[in-house]
Amino acid sequence: MNLKVMNYKNGRTYLSITESYRDKEKGYTTNRTLKKIGYVDVLKKEYPDPIAHFRAVVAEMNKEAAKERIPPSITFSRDERLAAGQDNRKNIGYAAISKLYHGLSLHTFFNNRSRRWKTEYNVNSIMRLLVFSRILYPASKKKTYERRGVYFEKMGFSLQDTYRCLSKVIPLKYDITLHLHKQMQDIFGRSDGIVYYDVTNFYFEIDEEDEIRKKGVSKEHRPDPIIQMGLLTDANGIPITFDTFPGNTNDCETYAPIFRGIRKEFAFGRIIVVADKGMNTGDNIAYCKLSGNGYVFSQTVRGGNKDLKAYALDPEGYRELDGGFRIKSRLCSRKIYVTDENGKKKSVPVDEKHIVFYSPDYDRRAKAERAGAIAKALELVKDPLKYNRATHYGAAKYVKNMAIDEETGEVLTPKQKPYFDEGKLLEEERYDGYYIIVTSEQEEADTKILDIYRGLWQIEEAFRVCKGDLLSRPVYMSLPEHIDAHFLICFIALVIARLLARFLGNEFSIGKIAESLRNASGSHMDENWYLFDYADDVTQAVQEKMGIDLGKKFMTLGEIRQLIGDTKK
Repeated sequence: MNLKVMNYKNGRTYLSITESYRDKEKGYTTNRTLKKIGYVDVLKKEYPDPIAHFRAVVAEMNKEAAKERIPPSITFSRDERLAAGQDNRKNIGYAAISKLYHGLSLHTFFNNRSRRWKTEYNVNSIMRLLVFSRILYPASKKKTYERRGVYFEKMGFSLQDTYRCLSKVIPLKYDITLHLHKQMQDIFGRSDGIVYYDVTNFYFEIDEEDEIRKKGVSKEHRPDPIIQMGLLTDANGIPITFDTFPGNTNDCETYAPIFRGIRKEFAFGRIIVVADKGMNTGDNIAYCKLSGNGYVFSQTVRGGNKDLKAYALDPEGYRELDGGFRIKSRLCSRKIYVTDENGKKKSVPVDEKHIVFYSPDYDRRAKAERAGAIAKALELVKDPLKYNRATHYGAAKYVKNMAIDEETGEVLTPKQKPYFDEGKLLEEERYDGYYIIVTSEQEEADTKILDIYRGLWQIEEAFRVCKGDLLSRPVYMSLPEHIDAHFLICFIALVIARLLARFLGNEFSIGKIAESLRNASGSHMDENWYLFDYADDVTQAVQEKMGIDLGKKFMTLGEIRQLIGDTKK
């Protein structure tokens, strides 16, 4: 470092502190200003000789800098042993999650809302632990609490405080999702013209039913009680809101409650709702239109009426695209059945666009997915008494003369010899590879509507992340408010995880990001020094794109606290 003395033509002299550095891009050494001091004539009011004074200051700064460059001396005893229960390992990768948690002002939300509760514990500290750990170390709430020492954070609360906090926070579920939505709009940007909606379910390890845990149609074909969750995301795959429903709720019945809940406060304009065939009902289409929104729903050809099937299979009108992909469309009026105020169904015409396409890839996929059921069906024909619903799911429809006990799912002794239904198989294969999209957006190009619909994969991926990377299932909680709080924490974690992937250029899966940040850990050596032993392309991207340096091998506790503290600003 040097004291730079600048003499101007007007006779005034200006002082600043500079240092030399090598510019890697330009390939030569240059100077940069570290601190601007001021004009000598002004400084003389405080210092008799400003130049001499600040030269001494710079000399002292250079001495301190030289001391910092001296490698620290660490001593240890070769006979030193670990004490039982001692754990020197701590994580620093959570700094990336912390930056987004605070960037979304979640700390402000929890601190402000909990102030009136006058609890002895800090709500924000507990929520921070639960959200961070759901991404990095997903486990039960008890296990998460026991592992809290892995972070460089103060955790002055008990396990009971954690459970009490869950009960306190859940009434704020709507306010939290609304807060996150507004933060996404104001700070990170959110395209709200297109939204995606889907439903999945989560199973419980406790085989007991209550008002929320019900036995229903499980996505994993399990007999356990389940809970339904509807999730709404934006066009970038960032979650907007969610809700939970009893496990025996039909997927289509979750649609109106979700959108009714966000209609006012979320301040959406007209939106196009994209969903799969499970949402394609008369009531949902009617609700969508009455709300002033558009829709893009899928529909199977096999489940369509005669007219729709004939239109799809008719080769006339198809446009051939790359790889044998064919597409065509028509404008038409379709009858939908809407429930009136008396609970009765009435026929209502709706004008919409039908886009039909055939994909060779989808054709091959349908046959491959059916192959397992066909193989099991052939086994049933040979030995039907070995059948039960759990082991031969989806196979019975290809077998004629099957008598099944509706309660147990077991095959009853057949009166007639079962046989494989070739006609059923041939009828299904006629429609392999064909799909239909029905939409209110009659003026949009076919390919644009198709591209919009294909974005539905992002919400499917969100469910995979929630179930896989965040380990949101099985659910171990039993109290209704704790169950809701569990999914709220998973939702917040999913928002941050998806946002983190976006910040890193969508170059890494959430699983890969979580693994790398989890591995970005170090051990306490001596005094205040920590040794870190992991770096990869993810941690490098965190440094380059988020300004969080996770690449230092040695850090003092003060440096670590400074790094973590910077993520909270």
